[in-house]
Amino acid sequence: MAKVNIGIIGFGTVGAGAFEVLATNREMIASRVGADVVVKKIADLDITTDRGIAVRPDASLFTRDAMDVIRDPEIDVVVELIGGIDTARTLILEAMKAGKHVVTANKALLAERGSEIFQAAEAHGVGLGFEASVGGGIPIIGALKRGLSANRIETCIGILNGTSNYILTKMTQEDLPFEEAVAQAVRLGFAEDPPTLDVNGTDAAHKLAIIISLAFGAPVSFKDIYCEGIVAVTPDDIRFADEFGYRVKLLAIAKDLKEGVEARVHAAMIPKDHILANVNEAFNAIYLEGDFVGPNLYYGLGAGRRPTGSAVVSDIIGLARDIWCGARVRVPPLAHVNRPVKEIVIQPIQHLVTPYYFRVSALDRPGVLSRIAGILSDHQISIASVIQKGRGGKGPVPVVMLTHEARESEVQKAISTIDALDVVAEKTVVIRVEGAQP
Repeated sequence: MAKVNIGIIGFGTVGAGAFEVLATNREMIASRVGADVVVKKIADLDITTDRGIAVRPDASLFTRDAMDVIRDPEIDVVVELIGGIDTARTLILEAMKAGKHVVTANKALLAERGSEIFQAAEAHGVGLGFEASVGGGIPIIGALKRGLSANRIETCIGILNGTSNYILTKMTQEDLPFEEAVAQAVRLGFAEDPPTLDVNGTDAAHKLAIIISLAFGAPVSFKDIYCEGIVAVTPDDIRFADEFGYRVKLLAIAKDLKEGVEARVHAAMIPKDHILANVNEAFNAIYLEGDFVGPNLYYGLGAGRRPTGSAVVSDIIGLARDIWCGARVRVPPLAHVNRPVKEIVIQPIQHLVTPYYFRVSALDRPGVLSRIAGILSDHQISIASVIQKGRGGKGPVPVVMLTHEARESEVQKAISTIDALDVVAEKTVVIRVEGAQP
């Protein structure tokens, strides 16, 4: 039987998971590819620690020098799983220059330097697989490249970070404060310590940048995506959201506005009957709307050794099939032979029009609500619903409201004025509402 040789650079959680899939399902993979897919070399700085996988690689496969993998003329596909930006970029470019196909799970690299990587793949005529960069075991990249390739993607709303989703789930179901939910996530291994890139939205923004690049056919930098995290969300906000009929989720949102693309990551309130409102724990989900296919939902584990390893191997299989049948590259990195646009224009967040949730911490005095309502009216913001809970004491009480659709720029101005009032004790919490208008 013909053979396709694989070299893995980085043998941490994902690298070990990919090896485990290839070794465990070797015969099935060979049957599907038409060739035996074999790991020929593994590069890692630590070549002695037991990774705890069912099938252990032979010690002879290991090297501490990543260039040993790239220089090996018998290796067909290089799998980069070290993470980070600079070293990973160098290794991927060197592999492509050597004429090798590349598979990576490196979402940060693709989000920040994707244009360079995509261009290099095309220039050297090699394949680039990155299924594992978004959604762990969810095959969203393959869906965008192939299954939905006949459609213009009009809307994407995703829960793309399992750590934040786990934290918000515990805050919702167990009424835990943010810090306690974070500590639980770290203790159970769902989060790094500290989980900064998860809770501040960066991880989700990286993934959204990749989805947008694929959906619209041109690279986009995650730095152009408005990004907010979940640090300011409290159990009070979650309870008030529930009273209004909503759940709070960290959402990554992209919409085709014809004249540009709306792209944002932030905590958002979505109706309880929305399908994403019931995605809990560390699960991810991506809701897409295509102009012909209509609504699609992709759901599954967004991280972990086995799901992410599975995604890596799916790319390896795709490239191995190309190699076996003699096709150099069937699908370009961004799935467009001729890119439809040179540059994607991201709409500034100030232009966003959506309903809003406000929680104002104000002194319990007569006329406070009318003063707040007057400021909102001055900025063309109409109140849809309000909850005011007095406590009969001298301390501040929450004044909570939902608005009809308003413009972000006017909301920011109004909240700045409200927070300057002598009766307002704390910075106002603002959460955008996605879905049905109040």
